[in-house]
Amino acid sequence: MKTRQDAWSHEEDVLLAETVLQYIREGKTQLAAFEEVGRQLHRTAAACGFRWNAEVRKRHLEAIEQAKKQRKERKRALEMMKKWQKEANAITFASSDATQTAQGSSSFLPAAPLTLDQCISFLQTLQRDAEQLEAVRQENERLKRERAEWQAHNERLAQKLERLEARQTTVQEDYEALVKIMARARQLASEEGERLSLAQLLLAETDEQSEPMAHS
Repeated sequence: MKTRQDAWSHEEDVLLAETVLQYIREGKTQLAAFEEVGRQLHRTAAACGFRWNAEVRKRHLEAIEQAKKQRKERKRALEMMKKWQKEANAITFASSDATQTAQGSSSFLPAAPLTLDQCISFLQTLQRDAEQLEAVRQENERLKRERAEWQAHNERLAQKLERLEARQTTVQEDYEALVKIMARARQLASEEGERLSLAQLLLAETDEQSEPMAHS
């Protein structure tokens, strides 16, 4: 069976899935992921998008949902960090102004410590991020193992195809030789038949000439 030149291999599908999932986790657009994969595979972004929506996406629905959750957690953690930093800066500036007013001391004072609830919330966020990163790492390892297995499988199929093609060549050559032998045999049989017919004709003429002599 002839394979289309633009057909997608399993390795290309895995690369497309890994890139799109990574871009989803990082809050980037899928279009940017299609463009990145297109540059690597020398395909258009439209072709990558069509392949993703038509074939690859439905095989990674669970991973997509996980990536979206990780994106939300990542966004929430960044927002919390910005909020904490803003609050800490405000407290620092307020404390610095009050100290300078009361004591005339330097403005380079340590920031106010975070509250216990803030520390607990931050650590919980870090724990969730660590768990999600571990899940992502395991998924990546699984995809890498799957890619390696398919590569080995493709190599075995390529070797088998090579052997079959060599065998087909041998069979074709044997078939052509057999056809030539049969054609030669038919030619020889035809020539032999012509010789036999001629001999029979001569024998018949000889018999006809012998009969009058016998009666005389």
